[in-house]
Formats: sequence, structure tokens, C-alpha cells
Amino acid sequence: MLNARTLRTWITSALGSEAVAKHMVAVSTNLKLVKEFGIDPQNAFAFWDWVGGRYSVCSAVGVLPLSLQYGFPIVSKFLEGARSVDNHFHTTPFEKNIPVLLGLLSVWNVSFLGYPARAILPYTQALEKFAPHIQQLSMESNGKGVSIDGVPLNFEAGEIDFGEPGTNGQHSFYQLIHQGRVIPCDFIGIIKSQQPIYLQGEVVSNHDELMSNFFAQPDALACGKTPEELRSEKVSDHLIAHKTFSGNRPSLSILLPSLTAYNVGQLLAMYEHRIAVQGFIWGINSFDQWGVELGKSLASRVRAQLNMSRTEGKPVEGFNHSTAMLIKRYLKENAPIPVDLLPSNV
Repeated sequence: MLNARTLRTWITSALGSEAVAKHMVAVSTNLKLVKEFGIDPQNAFAFWDWVGGRYSVCSAVGVLPLSLQYGFPIVSKFLEGARSVDNHFHTTPFEKNIPVLLGLLSVWNVSFLGYPARAILPYTQALEKFAPHIQQLSMESNGKGVSIDGVPLNFEAGEIDFGEPGTNGQHSFYQLIHQGRVIPCDFIGIIKSQQPIYLQGEVVSNHDELMSNFFAQPDALACGKTPEELRSEKVSDHLIAHKTFSGNRPSLSILLPSLTAYNVGQLLAMYEHRIAVQGFIWGINSFDQWGVELGKSLASRVRAQLNMSRTEGKPVEGFNHSTAMLIKRYLKENAPIPVDLLPSNV
């Protein structure tokens, strides 16, 4: 809302107060506040008040900006893809139900085998933001320590999600995955490249080169490399231990036919339902986020303190010693910028 008020000030300073109704739209469940803000309620896109932010991609919150970026015909394909997996999840028997099977695997890895993390590894730069989105979807939903009835859990629930596009991750954290901690991995590959390139004289195309890594990494995690294999390859004895890979490290591979809007919608919905399945089995409420609310309420106290200290010179009080010292340092070295000194384009 502060960003919205900043933008409103920028618009009205140049075009007058009436410009808000003509140049700003809202996505909101509260038409009264939309009108009070200055936006015409006719220019408000509604959605249900029970739709959580991380599940709102298919509501007006997500579809409006996606439509402005790509056009609604493309976004409609995205929605159709998501709906196809919704129907699959709703109607398919459990033994063939992909989100159910994936959810069961995650619960097995987390609660039974004790593997707390999961890596999401798309072998395409176009999905570079997919892992961070699933990180929020999963960790904000299932990061719980009590059951839906408020009883403390006697087992571990929730998982630590992270990831990077394939070859970026290979030079970042794959070393840990192969020879350090056991981290289940989701490998996501694409059969048809969006930008196929084949250089004359090269052994394979650019996409084949990328997919060679996609196929090799799960194989390496599963099979590893034994000391006997290394000795047969004449590896020096002092390097045997360093080059041994234990193998038997869990992963799954998802191979999409192409990276169309429809297939991306399927991929997103598959993970959404998978995370819901985990929550159902763990007996937790995947659709609240009280941990987030605590941070927001504490931020309100800090906001009030900053205002009083800057406008009235009030001392910093009511915080633990560490936080109080940080706030004091911040106030001392970061005086507010006078409005008339802000750049004209802010």
C-alpha cells in the first residue's frame, strides 16, 4: 500500500487528483477501500477473500498482470493447463494420481527418511523463477509445527525448498547433493527447445548439450561410483575416497513436451496439489500462515518507533537489546530524505 500511495502521489503531482480514477486499477476484495483510495470501483478486479497470495496466480491477482504481459489468449492456455491437472487430481485413482504420488514421496523423504530439503532444478532459463515460487508455495503453506487441531506434531513436517536452473546449480550446490547431504531433487526437462540452435561441426545441438546434463545428473545420484570402478579406471589410490560417490540418492525427473503456457500451467498446478497432499497427510493447515503474521505485527511496532524517533525524538524502547541497538544505529546513520530533495521522477 505504501508503494501504491507513492505511485498515486507521483501521478497526481503531474496530472491532478482526477487522474487516479483514469490511470490506476485495483485487484482487491474490498471495493469500499478501493473507492476511498481514489480508484473507480468499476476498474477493480475482484477475487475471493479466501484466496491466499501464494495460490492467487490463477485469480485476478495473477491473471491481470500476466494478461497485460502476454495477452489473454496465451494466459487462457495457462489456465487450461492448470485446470487439466485440477481435473486429474480430482478424478484419478490414487495409484495413478501424479500429485498424490509426488506428495507421498515428499512425506516419505521428509518424515520417514529424515531428508529436510528438496531441490527444484529446471533445465531451462525460462523457468528461473519457478523454484523461488514453489519455495514460497511450499514453505509458507507447510511450515507448521502443530496439527490443524493445534496439537504439537511428534514428527517433522514441511521441507526446505530451493533451486536454480540446471547448469547454474551444477556449479553452485550440486557438489553438496552428490557427496554431502542427501537432498531429494526434482529435475525438470523440456523435450523441444524454445530457441533451437545447432552449430555446424558440433557434435550435438545447444539443447542436446543442456539435456545431456539433465539425463546425467539423476543417473549419477542414483548409481554413484564405487571404489572398484575407480580402480579399474586407474585412479590413484589417494584419490579413491575423494572420487567415490555413494549413490542411492533420491530424485525424480519431469519431462515436459515443450515449454508452452499450457504446460507451465500444468506444472504449477501439479506442485500446488502436491503440496496440499503433503499437508493433508501431515494433518496440518496448509492455508494459513501465522508465522508471517507475527513478523508483520512486530514490523508495525518498529514502524511506530521509527516515526516517533524521527518526528518527536523519542528514545528506542520496548525491544530486545540486539534489536534496539540495530534500530539506534539505523536512525543515527540514515536520516530521512526531505521530500523536496527527491528526484522529480520518483
